Amino acid sequence: MASTSDIRNGLCIKYNHDIYKIIEFLHVKPGKGPAFVRTKLKSLTTGKVLDNTFSAGHKIEDVRVETHTYQYLYAEGDQFHFMNNESFEQITLNKNILDNPDLLKEGTNVMVQVNTETDLPLSVDMPASIILEVTYAEPGVKGNTATNATKSATVETGATVNVPLFINEGDKIKIDTASGSYMERVKE
Repeated sequence: MASTSDIRNGLCIKYNHDIYKIIEFLHVKPGKGPAFVRTKLKSLTTGKVLDNTFSAGHKIEDVRVETHTYQYLYAEGDQFHFMNNESFEQITLNKNILDNPDLLKEGTNVMVQVNTETDLPLSVDMPASIILEVTYAEPGVKGNTATNATKSATVETGATVNVPLFINEGDKIKIDTASGSYMERVKE
């Protein structure tokens, strides 16, 4: 058993007969009344996100997890295939477990959290950013940069990302995997 002081991003807990992963949390100590922890929980079975507030000192049941490095191999419909880098064992995960499946490039290493009691994969943590090549981008129009103007571009995995007007086809860009947004252009 853990308490609210042990809450951190990525912690897996049992709550309402389901397993949830904590996405965001905020410890709040108001001037009047007891402290509490405001959290965003993502169900690892359905993928739904819910907001919940725990009072300070509330006991929560954590799930023991192990983290292993897996390499993304390929997708087949809604099924994504991964290989363990140490044992070369392959697993298949459903699309709803992944946070941003359309940004996954074949050969990318991800961290998979596995429940130690049942040996079932719980969640997949992608790298903080990923570098992808732009396969399609409309040409930018000169003089259209009074503000932070963006256009949509398609990257090699098929995902669509809003990018600045100076990005062209063939450019490599760095994308934040948490939000799916453009970070910077990568020079080689």
